[in-house]
Amino acid sequence: MVEKRTAENKRKVELKTRPNNSSVEAFIAGVEDEKKRADSHELIKMMRRVTGEEPVMWGTAIIGFGTYRYTYANGRPAEMCATGFSPRKSALTLYIMPGFSAYDGLLSRLGRYKTGKSCLYIKRLSDVDPDILEELVDRAYRYMKDRYPD
Repeated sequence: MVEKRTAENKRKVELKTRPNNSSVEAFIAGVEDEKKRADSHELIKMMRRVTGEEPVMWGTAIIGFGTYRYTYANGRPAEMCATGFSPRKSALTLYIMPGFSAYDGLLSRLGRYKTGKSCLYIKRLSDVDPDILEELVDRAYRYMKDRYPD
């Protein structure tokens, strides 16, 4: 039997990815893979530099920087981090919220990666050019802040 998604169930799912007061340091300390922990610290340094924001836990597994507010077609407002990442087991997942269509030139020079709609998947930071990655995050973050001013 397939459970129908009620409005309350949808709301519960959506509430998981909200900013909270959980410790970013404690979260990273819990990452089993030592290299992923080190890469996470490097990503935090880079994203702080690019955004001027402090890292905040979003839900249980996303480290976000900055926010943007938007409205669904039904008129309901929502909020998400403007950029961020998660040290997932399979890969470091970076959230490039505007997607990748405007960044083909950067991606061609980035290194080894995969993409989803707004996710950049990297096995290790050593697989990519750090300067190109920083430029990609910077451009995407600036786009989000311009498109969705507070």
